[in-house]
Amino acid sequence: MNYLAERIHLRNPSEIDEVKNFLKKFQLDFENDIDYTVAIRERGQIIATCSKAKDILKCFAIDSSMQGTGITNILLKAVQDKLFEESIFHSFIFTKPVYESIFTSLGYKVVEKVDKVVLLEGGIGGINKELEKMSSEFSIDSHRPKTALVMNCNPFTLGHRYLVEEASNTSEEVLLFVVEENKSLFPFEVRYNLVKKGVSDLKNVKVIPGGKYIISSATFPAYFLREAGEFLEAYTTLDAKIFANYFCKKFNITQRVVGDEPYCQVTNAYNEALSKTLEKYGVTLKTIKRKEGADKTGFISASKVRESLKKNGAIDEKELSKLIPQSTLEFIQSKEGKEIVEKIISSHTPH
Repeated sequence: MNYLAERIHLRNPSEIDEVKNFLKKFQLDFENDIDYTVAIRERGQIIATCSKAKDILKCFAIDSSMQGTGITNILLKAVQDKLFEESIFHSFIFTKPVYESIFTSLGYKVVEKVDKVVLLEGGIGGINKELEKMSSEFSIDSHRPKTALVMNCNPFTLGHRYLVEEASNTSEEVLLFVVEENKSLFPFEVRYNLVKKGVSDLKNVKVIPGGKYIISSATFPAYFLREAGEFLEAYTTLDAKIFANYFCKKFNITQRVVGDEPYCQVTNAYNEALSKTLEKYGVTLKTIKRKEGADKTGFISASKVRESLKKNGAIDEKELSKLIPQSTLEFIQSKEGKEIVEKIISSHTPH
């Protein structure tokens, strides 16, 4: 029988419900960031489906009676055609380990895997090429041992500055990776520039865009969902293994610095996974107690900055100056900064 992959209309609730009900059989959820879905039917019933969110293929499922019939090729080709149409020539597949051999037989390569999930990639480029490009662009000398930090900085605060200073004072060279995924109220370019300005006096610190392999939708979707579900341990360990197995080996990173996490369960779980994983690769995780605010009302955090803006409905310069460096304050007071502040004020919850 000749099967055809049909496009699911994402604005049609009944079609989406069909896909959701099919995915439930495989303990899979139809995720909110999906922008394209195809399905194959037999006698009107869905027997296979696959979706994508930008360059990530996900929610792949085939009825057990149809596995081994070549139906995977039809699904993949349909989604890849859409990727090419959008000029995306490299893609990730985030799936269960049981499907690994199917995708490797179709040319995808395993980036990393843990018990519950496997991350594969295919197309032009790949993690090793990205790290080579990073090494060249930022003149990273792999012979010298380094300390690394990974930060989102939404926005950059005096708390972030304190952690970077601590790393700078005790390390020969520091690589500070800024999470590149654009799912924060402060866009990546803004966050990246604020970090660069905020640490410009620390001459042994290099500020580097995190790329697609550090806390991204591919490696750690739970970070952006802030959900502590059953896959949280899998996501955190997967991201930690990628960092240890690729970044630490490539750049001679012997230590990673994090702030302790008294508030967020997801970040706390991530720090625990980092500790266990990095130790296996001979890399030290150094946890530093967060910087307290001058008013002794708790630790400085980006969420407190956003909460201040939201609570006051305006820029309270006196209050913010206790939380953020002058360079961040100046940006918030700029035209572009005020537009972001308006979004924070009008949002239901600060992200």
